[in-house]
Amino acid sequence: MHLGIHRREFLRPARAGVVISHLGIDIGGTKVALKAVGPGGAVRETAFRWPPFEGTRHDLAALSAGVRTLRERLGDEVEAVGVAIPATVDPSGTVVTWPGRPGWAGSDLVGSLDALFPGIPVRYADDGDLAALAEAREAGVRNLVHLGVGTGIGGGMVMDGRLCPGTGRGSCEAGHMVVDRRGPACDCGRRGCLQAVASGPATLRRAAVLRGRDVTFTELRTALAGERPWAVEALEETCAALAVAATNLAELVHPDRITVGGGFAAGLPGFVERVRRHARQLTRAGGARVEPADAKLGALSSLQGALLLAREQG
Repeated sequence: MHLGIHRREFLRPARAGVVISHLGIDIGGTKVALKAVGPGGAVRETAFRWPPFEGTRHDLAALSAGVRTLRERLGDEVEAVGVAIPATVDPSGTVVTWPGRPGWAGSDLVGSLDALFPGIPVRYADDGDLAALAEAREAGVRNLVHLGVGTGIGGGMVMDGRLCPGTGRGSCEAGHMVVDRRGPACDCGRRGCLQAVASGPATLRRAAVLRGRDVTFTELRTALAGERPWAVEALEETCAALAVAATNLAELVHPDRITVGGGFAAGLPGFVERVRRHARQLTRAGGARVEPADAKLGALSSLQGALLLAREQG
């Protein structure tokens, strides 16, 4: 996916006496988070879970309601909007693929977002890329790789302070790095992608097989606290795969920092430490020694990145 301002590159002049806010929207696989920041750092935010998919109109109605709720609470002028999106989108704004909401394929997601904010510039980018950008700013480093573990695996890379591979050249699809060529099927059509092994749903599926029945996230977290073997084994496989990916990326680009975040990872205490333990076992003499670290922004990296987009154009 490319990063850019969609259609409208102008900014409306602020009306006298009107408070200006910048709005960030993080469209995730299971929920949408919205956050507005005004002068002096005043913050208003809301979030909602996606309803069961019944068509793009139904989704847009849910998104419109979430936007309306926040804007009613704001009472301010929204100067610019930044959006983190998990779909692969072509330069025209049309969804090529969105594993979390496959019914969106072929739809004009970016045009739909534009219609929600008439007269307001809307800028969008891949959620993994934006998470990396936000984490790099937060950590004060110029070279960073980010892995976001949630409904899928988002990836982002910042090199010399800029997103890599760069505007208009696609996003950093770390979730589709193959870590086990005989591994489970991925929704992209390959086998053994990092996302197919280490995402939240993949971990819960593996836990269900080991336990012998379906497992919820809450049940997994509780079982991990009690060191239940099926839960530990399921999560160790996830963390081992993430360690392989982090090690490969470190060998390729030698970042200052590698962060692991996302809602699934942030919700399980000790998750990143498990990744670190596996990564230490993969070190080699003279090789890259950057160890995975907790994302400073936790599960909010993509949302903060969306706000950065809004501020940069406002």
